Amino acid sequence: MATLVSDSRAKKNNDKASENSTAQVIGGHGTNSYSNNSSYQRLSANIVTKKIEDAIMKNLDVETLSSTSNIFRVADFGCGVGSNTINSMQDLLQIVKKKYISQCPTSSQMPEFQVIFNDQFTNDFNTLFTYLPQDKQYLVASVPGSFHNQVLPKSSLHLAHCSYSLHWLSRLPKELRDERSPAWNKGKIHYTSAPPEVLMAYATQFAEDLDDFLSARGREMVSGGMIVIVGSSIPDGMPYSQVVNGIMYDCMGSILMDMVKTGSISEADVDAFNLPIYACPPGQFIEGVERNGLFSIEVIELMNPAPWLKGPIDIPVFVKHVRAAMEGMFSNHFPSKAIDELFDHLVLKLSDISQQLESCYRDGLQLFAILKRK
Repeated sequence: MATLVSDSRAKKNNDKASENSTAQVIGGHGTNSYSNNSSYQRLSANIVTKKIEDAIMKNLDVETLSSTSNIFRVADFGCGVGSNTINSMQDLLQIVKKKYISQCPTSSQMPEFQVIFNDQFTNDFNTLFTYLPQDKQYLVASVPGSFHNQVLPKSSLHLAHCSYSLHWLSRLPKELRDERSPAWNKGKIHYTSAPPEVLMAYATQFAEDLDDFLSARGREMVSGGMIVIVGSSIPDGMPYSQVVNGIMYDCMGSILMDMVKTGSISEADVDAFNLPIYACPPGQFIEGVERNGLFSIEVIELMNPAPWLKGPIDIPVFVKHVRAAMEGMFSNHFPSKAIDELFDHLVLKLSDISQQLESCYRDGLQLFAILKRK
């Protein structure tokens, strides 16, 4: 028999879902930590390294930028925990140094470099900094806070990086939890396989978030500065139910509803929970950048995020990576004892449909974009 909850508890869970809508990865160095389960993200980011180098060598005018400051600032927005962000920043610095040598061959010295790591206040920056190399040749700072707001001084930033972070919504659309709304997402936890009104609510919230992100970076960035964006996407018009993550989110919702039937959690808890994740198609991204008006689009394309992934998916390893990135959202909303049950069942359920997952569309699920401050 399903557990019953009062209206007051359901409202409390609604509020909690809204307050904790953004990503909260598992910190530290434990078995399920993000730092030990984020190799997939690094491999996906590595794919675009050469494209980033080409864009910087072609579009970043380091001579003009260095004429106004002897410090070159690079920031990673949504840095997370672990070595991925460190490696990405070091790769960027090497490319920028290469551009300096190419464009300013007679310059007597390089500028000083400062790397800024930004993420939510709950991010485990202490663990992050244990990955810094002893011989680093750059200054380091952490700046906690939502990247949908300005977090750096005006006109202080030269190069920004944001990898697999923009897809996290700043908040959940309130319509998803309104029983009177056509977008009430009862019995589901994502827009995958949901009514079109649910998808529209997600898309509208993402558009608002993207505008806030670009406006904040526009204030922080000097004219001619650049933003590198890598993240989740999907071809225009393609249903999310045709990709691996969409199928996985549907499985998660199905498992949670099964747990309702066994009394592990309540139906009200499931109805009040939605994943704050949106994969923006390129058409909407372009519209958002053009509407904001502060940046020009130098490069934009869709890519296969995992061309290295051949053959069967290692489901247990895949789920460990998913858990490291997403457990915080579930543990903030559901009883702690239910979390292990959810992810244990997810391994079993995905294993049962592994052939379906392997046949899913993969080619255009990673957005790569280079924006330049006007």
